[in-house]
Amino acid sequence: MKPINIYALTRITQPDDIKRLERQMSGRDSFMKVKPWEVDDLKLFAEKLLGIAKGPSVLCFYYSFVMPRLGKEFDLLRVGRTYVINVELKSRAVPYETVKKQLMQNRHYLSALGLNVYSYTFLRESGQLVRLSNSGRLIESDWEELIGLIEGQGNCFDGDIEHLFREDRYLISPLTDPGRFLRKEYFLTWQQTDIRKKMLGNITQAAEGNEKPPIQGFTGYPGTGKTLLLYDMAMELSKKDRVCIFHFGSHEKELEELDHRLKRVDYYYCEGNGDVSTEGDYKVIFVDEGHRLMERSLGQILALSEKWNAPVIISYDREDEIHPSEREYEGADIIEAIPGYTGYFLTNRIRLNSELSTFIRRLVHPGGGNHKRAYPSVTLMYSRNVEETYRLFELLGHEEFFYIFDEDDPEAAHIAGYEEILPCIGAMEATCKEYDRVVMRMDSGFYYDDSGYMRYKGRGPSGTPLPGRVRKLFHGLSRAKEKIALVIESNPELFEAVLSVLQADAH
Repeated sequence: MKPINIYALTRITQPDDIKRLERQMSGRDSFMKVKPWEVDDLKLFAEKLLGIAKGPSVLCFYYSFVMPRLGKEFDLLRVGRTYVINVELKSRAVPYETVKKQLMQNRHYLSALGLNVYSYTFLRESGQLVRLSNSGRLIESDWEELIGLIEGQGNCFDGDIEHLFREDRYLISPLTDPGRFLRKEYFLTWQQTDIRKKMLGNITQAAEGNEKPPIQGFTGYPGTGKTLLLYDMAMELSKKDRVCIFHFGSHEKELEELDHRLKRVDYYYCEGNGDVSTEGDYKVIFVDEGHRLMERSLGQILALSEKWNAPVIISYDREDEIHPSEREYEGADIIEAIPGYTGYFLTNRIRLNSELSTFIRRLVHPGGGNHKRAYPSVTLMYSRNVEETYRLFELLGHEEFFYIFDEDDPEAAHIAGYEEILPCIGAMEATCKEYDRVVMRMDSGFYYDDSGYMRYKGRGPSGTPLPGRVRKLFHGLSRAKEKIALVIESNPELFEAVLSVLQADAH
């Protein structure tokens, strides 16, 4: 999306014509919704500026820009080399506190650019122009000041503004980047924010009404920010009370860093069916990787909740796309069967884009629905043996792919050789982490059953079954943010089937 000249845009007044011309000028993918009073706001604002400016050429702004993934919208933006100008337009009288809150939020989101931010609101009904001060106060401003800032920016950025708001600037994992998490250099999506508000509100309501503390949880597709949301709420509630997190996955090294630096939160590493014990009592209990829970450990957590009168918040996966026999855990069903349990579902992806998410779900269950679309970010390769796989991995290593391997892979002995040509990590260790580009290997044991689910029939060196390999494939590929590569080894039937998934719309 490119900036547009708002004076040129507002020479016409019909909303339908405005949205058509705006799309032509900005190059946005779809038409924006334009209401008649918004046209009036923009036109009057442009005329106010033009009455003072040296000419209409300086009236270039990004109009109605929405931050990718987050859904945060800005009315007008100009991005210079050293500072950003943000102007919000209001048709009707709005309480100053509401105006201030919006500008404070905008400044927070725009901080991802690493530039100074000048924030204004034009109130059309009163004709006022107000500005947010550096100290967070709302003060009256004038048009000469704003024009001075605009003309003082010099040559502004005029490319696709989405390039300035790369997800890695503001979408992080607490486990892979604990420093930025602790400094709160991240944002939540509107859906995360909504769920956060509801869950914290339920806790407050129960406490004020002297009611039984709520047992709540949330799940969602991979890449929807479950871990970030859980840890954000833990950090927020720990400002007033002692809280603990029972973690049922790996990542002891990463959690030790958070535990060391965030003194208000205590972490406990747990086994799915092991005993749950603590070194004290807590006001709030958090559970991470809750799908690994079993009846025994969940029962102990609920007993602690009752003993301490402490609410519980659980983050977990559902894995509905995977055949039931390929799933390793039943924690989701156990959690959702808790009497009085309140659950939420995250759908908005923040790490994993919709293309990769759709492909992964189609890969493990092609019979799960008709989703014809292109997958330009997915690479499929075939090898006839281990030696060819090595050569293909060597190629992918040059393209900066990260190999996630299944620790139960019968060929795991070859991993040591692969580490010479590209970075490698086990699927269990990779849980909750993220990588730009991920490659995984599929051997001859993978196949599709008659119901359209991916299954695994291979066995280990001792002849024992290897459950969970489809699950690890699903979650391993879900660690990718930008690209996925699959190397299918000695399995021509599977290769043809996956190729059909990639080319579902081919004739």
